[in-house]
This record gives sequence, structure tokens and C-alpha cells, in this order.
Amino acid sequence: MPTPPAGGTLTLADDLSLSRMGYGAMQLGGPGVFGPPRDREQAIAVLREAIELGVTHIDTSDYYGPATVNEVIKEALHPYPDDLHIVTKVGARRPPDASWVPSHSREDLISAVHENLQHLGLDVLDVVNLRTAAIGTPTDDALAEPFSVLAELQQQGLIRHLGISGVTSAQLTDAQSIAPVVTVQNLYNLANRQDDELVERCAREGIAFAPFFPLGGFAPLQSEVLDGVAARLESSAQQVALAWLLQRSPTIVLIPGTSSVAHLRENVAAVSLELPADAIEQLDAIGD
Repeated sequence: MPTPPAGGTLTLADDLSLSRMGYGAMQLGGPGVFGPPRDREQAIAVLREAIELGVTHIDTSDYYGPATVNEVIKEALHPYPDDLHIVTKVGARRPPDASWVPSHSREDLISAVHENLQHLGLDVLDVVNLRTAAIGTPTDDALAEPFSVLAELQQQGLIRHLGISGVTSAQLTDAQSIAPVVTVQNLYNLANRQDDELVERCAREGIAFAPFFPLGGFAPLQSEVLDGVAARLESSAQQVALAWLLQRSPTIVLIPGTSSVAHLRENVAAVSLELPADAIEQLDAIGD
């Protein structure tokens, strides 16, 4: 009997339902998300375990590695389960010095889409997010030109759905004037709450909001309040932080990353953690 999707699903279109507990593949890359995995067999095991646990939403990008993470996903999971949806990103490139360089020219975006298709072994991409240059605090730079390129590729049948990453509410409005947006992927967690209003807007409009760095990023969340709530609920601090996000909005979908099967199982178990009202009140105060 198949395992039910982790934490329920969020239906965004007739052909797109994402498990609210997804998996972010970034940590399967080498140090600095550059080069092949430290342990390729372990990376494959993590991906296969995610499917066994009911995850139907994997987040990736061909600039992870570059290419190596998508190649591992293909090796581990292709041919893909019918209900699995792979969400990828374009808008950056990784030169030999392992830096992250914005890449929004028409030629670069078209190449990036075709490279994702090739390395994932797909004929069409479920969702492609346009990543802006912003990571921490988005700016209102125009994104109409690069987003229009992706809309053209959608019309050509290479992409089913479009999303945006690292954006403001104004940029979401601009993108929607060009093509429907099904996902927004921004920095957001217990301690980084600047996008509270955008989270609410996405919930009103039925758009998936996927927080990147849901557990704080390269430096984990540190909070005595979080640790205290976790101890009271006999859970880990990471599980409490993920459960808070799931309860924060009905259209939040999570993409925590890990290269460990044990940590993956711990993350997915967070979907069963129901936070009481007094715990949520305490946790909400962390971002004040």
C-alpha cells in the first residue's frame, strides 16, 4: 500500500499537487553546493527514502553542482513516479570559482531550461522558478523581461508552471501580469519574518509559498524559546520549526534539505507534530 503524501498535499492546478513536506536537494551537492556529492550512494539513498516516506515534491536546480545534483536525482529516481513533481530554478550560474552569478539573459535562461530537461531526463519541467539576484532582502528590480522568456518556453510546452524566487509582492504582481504564478520561494523561517504579508497574500491567492532556509540556513536557528518548546513537546527544535511553518499558512510547502537519511526521517516526522496555541504564541514572538 503506498505511503500517503507527507503532511497532506496542496493542489495548485489539475496537474500539480505538491506534498506540503517536500525535499530540497541542494545539500546533495559537494562543499559549497559545488561538485559531486561527498557520498553518491548516500545521496541516492536519501532521495529514494524521500519517495518511500510519501514526498511528492523535490526542489532542485541545475546550478547545484552545477548539474551534478540533477544527475543524481535522475540516477536515483528515473523513471519518476507519476505523482512526483520536480520544481527547479533558473537565473544563476556557477563559474569555476564556485561563486553564484546572476544569469538572466534570454540565451542563458533558454540554455538553463534545456540543461535542466537534459540532466533530469525530462521532456517537460513541472515548475520552473525564476530566481532573482536577491537572497536576503529582495529589491523591486524589474523581472518582466526574464520572466517573459520563461513564459515563452511555457507556451512552447517545455514548462508546465512558473514560479519566482527572492521577490517582493510588487514583483509577484508584475509576474502575474505576464503569466500565472503557482509558487513563490523566499527566505522565511521563525527568525526571518519580513515576508509575513507576502505569506498571507499567497494564502489568499492559492499560491504555494516555499520558504528556503526553513531551519535558518547554513547557521541553524538558535533560540532558547524554540529549545524550550521542543523540550516540552518531546521533539527536536528542527521539528518544531518545521511544524510552525506548516501551521503558519495553508499554502506553505516545505523543502528542508539534508544529506542524511536519519535527518530526512526526522524532518518528515514533523508533519505529525501539532503545536498547541500557547506554543505558537511563544514561537511567534521570536520574529517580533
